[in-house]
Amino acid sequence: MSVAYYEENVASATANIKALESKINKNSFLRLGVMILGGIILFKLFDTNNIILVMGTIILVVVIFLFLVFRQSKIERKLQEARIFLRINENELNIMNRKGNMYEHGEEYNDGAHPYASDLDVFGANSLFAMVNRCSSKDGVNVLKDWFSHAATKEEILARQQAVNELREDPAHLQTFQTKMMFNLGSKVNLRAYIASFFNDKKLNFGNKWLAFYVEASPNIFFFGLAFSQFYYNIVPYLLILAVVHLLWTLSQAGKISQFSNKIDKLGASLLGLADAIKLIEDKKYTSKLNLEIQQQIKVKGSEKKLSTIIAELGKLIDKLDARNNMFVGAILNMLFLWDFKQVMAINKWKEQYQDSILQGFEAISAYEALVSLAILSKNNPDWVQPEILDHVRFDKIKAEELNHPLIIKERAVANDYNAQSHDIALITGSNMAGKSTFLRTVGINAVLAYAGAVVNAKLFSLPIYHLLTYMRIKDSLNESTSTFKAELDRMKFILDQVEQDKSSFFLIDEMLRGTNSVDKYLGSKAIIKKLIGLDGRGMLATHDLQLAELAEQFPERIKNYHFDIQVQGSEMLFDYKLKHGPCTIFNASLLLKGIGVVVESEKVA
Repeated sequence: MSVAYYEENVASATANIKALESKINKNSFLRLGVMILGGIILFKLFDTNNIILVMGTIILVVVIFLFLVFRQSKIERKLQEARIFLRINENELNIMNRKGNMYEHGEEYNDGAHPYASDLDVFGANSLFAMVNRCSSKDGVNVLKDWFSHAATKEEILARQQAVNELREDPAHLQTFQTKMMFNLGSKVNLRAYIASFFNDKKLNFGNKWLAFYVEASPNIFFFGLAFSQFYYNIVPYLLILAVVHLLWTLSQAGKISQFSNKIDKLGASLLGLADAIKLIEDKKYTSKLNLEIQQQIKVKGSEKKLSTIIAELGKLIDKLDARNNMFVGAILNMLFLWDFKQVMAINKWKEQYQDSILQGFEAISAYEALVSLAILSKNNPDWVQPEILDHVRFDKIKAEELNHPLIIKERAVANDYNAQSHDIALITGSNMAGKSTFLRTVGINAVLAYAGAVVNAKLFSLPIYHLLTYMRIKDSLNESTSTFKAELDRMKFILDQVEQDKSSFFLIDEMLRGTNSVDKYLGSKAIIKKLIGLDGRGMLATHDLQLAELAEQFPERIKNYHFDIQVQGSEMLFDYKLKHGPCTIFNASLLLKGIGVVVESEKVA
């Protein structure tokens, strides 16, 4: 989607918000007017001594007031959605302008021990996850995290690709779904876990069969009592006494009702949002296998009702229970209808009928959120392509055309081609800052996208499903008393063990053994490369050590030399960041040192 699309949405949402705010103000004045006017009328009616007229007027005022309350709630929901819609579109503009993403960045998943996540900037600030994630719920975030942490099977990847292709064609649906799910964003409460705990809390059970029967009968008692008083004998005083008894009865149970209400009132708006999100999936027509499976998963077994309808019912019951928070309205409702008891028992009855159906729907919604994230990535980047997933990890090789790093802005990115058909290990030499490390990360991070089922930043990208391994940002650890060199050895042992055990491994190694002297570094690196060859390893190595390029002569069918170089014009260095064949012959350390006032003298050999 273009910048203009989001800017247009921002403008329309801003206008809609102003209109809804005006409606809310008018409705608030109406509520106040009803209360004042109703009070005046009742004050006048008390002088008539017509109890039936007084009671009828009280009921009428309460009904009108409740209508305005529910109307206010409906408008406020629309206003909230309009504000969320505005926020969503502003967020897309911020992401395009590299100003950050309001959704989770996944810092907590940034594990240095992971085979590749830390080195490839998969999680954390300014990461791949921070760019792609559009999941509001914690469960959705976890699903997308898993997709970026582990390669899926080819069948799963193809299913996700098809689902993404289908979803990206309906941007309005994507944004509406985001709007409905936004209630989760920033919440410290995992809605699925919270609902599960509510369902399993036996302390919240309330009432029995007799109470349920009486609560249903109480409104009829007053209705027929008033009718009896009108046509036969006045029993209104007894009805008033009964109303006071009802009020005192509900007050005696106020503590338990409040505990129940406090536990569930946090769910009201959330459940209505969830119901709306599920309804979007229920009502949409799909053709892709994965979207159809998700749609099937949210169907309620043994019921003709839709899951969205069932969840909305609970949301409405919670809203009705919240009416008790208005002291005047709550008192009248409890006197006439035992309102608190009625709503609590209705919620418990709902829980018994549908709790299993609700919990099973969360898994489907979480997967759908992750797919929506990938679909938005695809829609926002129309020049990116879906990769081709090859079948044979031992025979098929990586091939890329115009491959770019997805986290580098388009204006600065330099695309490269790469084809591994003639070799197993690419040995990349080059000078400082020429682009070696970035190229390794470019290959790796696009592979992570490919294995998640997403589009990649390339004109063409085909590869089998490798087990990615990286050796890039090796750090010491004061807490574990680990030196840089020891940390390097630990990481290298991990990679060698993985390559030996898993023949689908593909390593990305950037400058081995930096924590030792140059002689040991060269000899050690050479020995490691030979070990990797002996293990039938596949991958890429970047190094400053030009001598290692000689290994391509010794193993011509296994190793191929590539390089990144610089062009020197006077005292100025120019980087083109283009991958070239063969070993590098131009290095820039002396020029960089000269730039800070250090002159490197060349040594003459006697």
